[in-house]
Amino acid sequence: MFKNWLIAALLCFTGAATAADVPAVGTPAPGFALPDQDGREFRLDAQLGKWVVLYFYPKDDTPACTKEACSFRDDHSKLTALGAQIVGVSVDDTASHAAFARKHRLPFPLLADRGGAVAKRYGAFSDWLVVSYARRYTFIIDPQGKVAKVYINVDAEHHAAEVIADLKRLSGKN
Repeated sequence: MFKNWLIAALLCFTGAATAADVPAVGTPAPGFALPDQDGREFRLDAQLGKWVVLYFYPKDDTPACTKEACSFRDDHSKLTALGAQIVGVSVDDTASHAAFARKHRLPFPLLADRGGAVAKRYGAFSDWLVVSYARRYTFIIDPQGKVAKVYINVDAEHHAAEVIADLKRLSGKN
């Protein structure tokens, strides 16, 4: 009993996001501007008119995060053929993103959300007092800037294929 109470208290006091914090399908995607791995500003509002696959991940160059990023890399041409821009976001800095992108030849932006402000707006931020990270959540944002699909239970290795199937369905390009 005490253990369950302690876990609940930690979740309340550490700023962990809940499912209620995740933007709902059909609502406007929270806007943002963040630097990518090359220091260029990426603005969500500049992507209007195209699909955006916005994926949050915990840490550069860790096993699951590498699998997920490389899966998006390997399917990059399929995703762009569907009119989608892939964008990764974590709380790592631009230097870490640059090394990760270079090492794995990632052809899409990795955004540095150092304080976790954007991850918080998407309900994807976890703060455990000694470590903060973005949860592995993905959002498909439609060309009008609305959330079209939300993934909160992501299988890093097979996620790109799932996103491609959903993009085909959502865009009518079956």
